[in-house]
Amino acid sequence: MALTLAEMVEKGKRAFGRKLPKMKANYDAAKSSMKEEYGKLPFGPLTKGAYNAGVDDAEYRLPDVDKWGRKFSAGASR
Repeated sequence: MALTLAEMVEKGKRAFGRKLPKMKANYDAAKSSMKEEYGKLPFGPLTKGAYNAGVDDAEYRLPDVDKWGRKFSAGASR
């Protein structure tokens, strides 16, 4: 039996919620690569230093699962 739209949204929100810790870990693991690749660009030391400081200070914002559900529902119901 096919799932209703509300059931699909709830199933998707649960799956998305399970992925959140891994998403944060991947972001934190990519910080050194982000700084390394930005360092290859033709910007000056002040700009590169500001970027690196921003990456070091950046706090990963977890995506809003409820917002995802609302957008999925709106898109699927068109």
